[in-house]
Amino acid sequence: MSTHKARRIIDQIRGRSYEETLMILELMPYRASYPILKLISSAAANASHNMAFNEADLMISKAEVNDGTTVKKLKPQARGRGYLIKKSTCHITIVLKNISLYKEYEV
Repeated sequence: MSTHKARRIIDQIRGRSYEETLMILELMPYRASYPILKLISSAAANASHNMAFNEADLMISKAEVNDGTTVKKLKPQARGRGYLIKKSTCHITIVLKNISLYKEYEV
């Protein structure tokens, strides 16, 4: 997907809790929201399995979208010509943080 389409969704979920993010992404009408939903659920599963964090205490602290490589294809046209199709890709970075750790230290 292009960076513009992914940034439109990422800007809506940056700084929100994990559960609120899941609800927002499920209700968004954009086609790019499903891969981002899979990415965030995978990051939460990694945090709960590897770091033993509770998924209810997770928050999206950093979310960014960067340009990736451009896939170039040739589409056959009339008279033996080729029409170049450029398909842009993107790199999505999601960082989750545990809110309960910060609440304990604020006391």
